[in-house]
Amino acid sequence: MRISEIIGHLELLAPPAYQEQYDNTGLLTGDPGWECHGVLVTLDATEEVILEAVARGCNMIVAHHPIVFGGLKKITGRNYVEKAVIAAIKQDMAIYAIHTNLDNMVAKGVNGRIADMLGLVERRVLMAKEATLCKLYCFVPVGHLEVVRSALFAAGAGHIGKYSECSYSAEGTGTFKAGEGAQPFVGGVGRRHEEKEARLEVILPAVLQRQVVRAMIAAHPYEEVAYDLVPLANANEGVGAGLVGELPSPLEEEAFLDRLGSVFGVPVVRHTRLTGRPVKMVAVCGGAGSSLISNALSIGANFYVTSDVKYHEFFDANDRLVIADIGHFESEQFTVDLLIDVLREKFSNFAVLKSGTRTNPVHYHIN
Repeated sequence: MRISEIIGHLELLAPPAYQEQYDNTGLLTGDPGWECHGVLVTLDATEEVILEAVARGCNMIVAHHPIVFGGLKKITGRNYVEKAVIAAIKQDMAIYAIHTNLDNMVAKGVNGRIADMLGLVERRVLMAKEATLCKLYCFVPVGHLEVVRSALFAAGAGHIGKYSECSYSAEGTGTFKAGEGAQPFVGGVGRRHEEKEARLEVILPAVLQRQVVRAMIAAHPYEEVAYDLVPLANANEGVGAGLVGELPSPLEEEAFLDRLGSVFGVPVVRHTRLTGRPVKMVAVCGGAGSSLISNALSIGANFYVTSDVKYHEFFDANDRLVIADIGHFESEQFTVDLLIDVLREKFSNFAVLKSGTRTNPVHYHIN
């Protein structure tokens, strides 16, 4: 199996187009054409993790955090990033990062796994990602409408929220005149033809444009297919930052804090003043999520679970919700299990291993 096959499957799970602008996902070291001997999954591709991968017979690391965020002007081993890059090159180690694109996948991403661990139901995105949808308009002979419509659905078009196979069609009259060398499906060369057609509209993720258009052309009877692709400003409810859900039964605030400590294995949960209200609606964001505090407030969440909250940002709770900072590593630790599940399901007879190296740079001293 080649590394490119593993990358292809991961990018079906979390398309690189969904990463944030500051991010650096994808293959960071190595060659996608290499034969893959085994995959080690980790949060951070440090030098220690690279040496662990070598010892365990793996030549590919799938990490949540990119070891390289910005450009490297020198690689002399001065810091942990340069040491890791040197080790990866020396050991012919491929490092693939799947970061904010995985964060932004609501159903099967980082926050979905956090919601699983907390038992949240009725889930939805906290801040939907914009400019990720488009609409396809195409014009089809009425007799071929259902064939083309079904092909578009099969290619991934027509999903709106919890609904699939969504489309709209309206009938009208199309005209065209075939030129020299054309082989028209209907009509003749050199004279205008009128045909009863339907205008078919479907919404689709922009990342699926190419495959949806290919499917449309393959199913369409015309030699030249008339169609339009229009970017939409609509928010994509299946993609975005953070997640909000509900507990099946309300909990007292102290009890919910105890659950956070137990589930995420944290000795200390930093939080704002308790409100005295039962916890029912919970917002979560793995990693640094202070930018979504206002979103959690606006939807009426009782608790917002995230990490890397600064001192003054805790004041933003304003006694309207409880902000709980469980730690960056702790909030994302189950991402490793998520990726292992995804890879083992697809590549059941291939070595996909969980790193035994704990990369959390934060330690706790309990008095």
